[in-house]
Amino acid sequence: MQRAMRLLESVAGHECGAPAKQLARETGLALPTAYHLLRTLVHEGYLRRDKGLFFLGDAAERLTSSGAPQKRRSTVVAALARWRDAIGAPVYYAVYREGEIDLVCVSDTPGNPAVQEWADFRATGHAHAIGQCLLSQLDEVARRDHLDRYPVQPVTPYTVRDGHSLLRRLERTRRMEPVFARQEYALGTVCAAVPITAGATAATIAVSLPVHQVHRLHPAAQQLQAEVGRLLGPLALSISI
Repeated sequence: MQRAMRLLESVAGHECGAPAKQLARETGLALPTAYHLLRTLVHEGYLRRDKGLFFLGDAAERLTSSGAPQKRRSTVVAALARWRDAIGAPVYYAVYREGEIDLVCVSDTPGNPAVQEWADFRATGHAHAIGQCLLSQLDEVARRDHLDRYPVQPVTPYTVRDGHSLLRRLERTRRMEPVFARQEYALGTVCAAVPITAGATAATIAVSLPVHQVHRLHPAAQQLQAEVGRLLGPLALSISI
């Protein structure tokens, strides 16, 4: 029973689900033991399995207050996967929370992999569309506070060169319009981020493409923005998770 509870607690801590190997590692269980317990928990309704990832099931939702938030997370995960397949590109969901850029969830495929986080994603918000989109939604005081803690530094030859240039760019960004970045975080990659604002919280949904597909970037951003508008309610709820 204790081992099963450890697995449930581990699953509850993963917004986008987790595979058996990761859960076994986190709980210190042997992989065969973890597989056996996970199958039992799925059979009993405490967990559900989707494409190799484990999420809290209906039975667990009735026992813990984290069930409702995870149900909302599952809605977002499903939406990201649907948009990923429709657009043919990795899709990212991020929130600006307590002064930090929080990449909540990424949905990609082996054929369309997400950008590898080779430089700290939180500290390089000036260099990618996700970070610029979130910063553009903040007021001037919050922006300057962020840049004081994470000064602008070149990440690639295309990165904005200094904080003043970045602030001018952010000031020119029109409210609720997509933000684009071309090879500023990773060479060979372009990205677009669509802003989502719920109350005082800033959030964004983004896509990335290889640079040779840059011609697809604007249409992909427009398609993503239209899709996000259809699911704005559940997304806005999930921002509070």
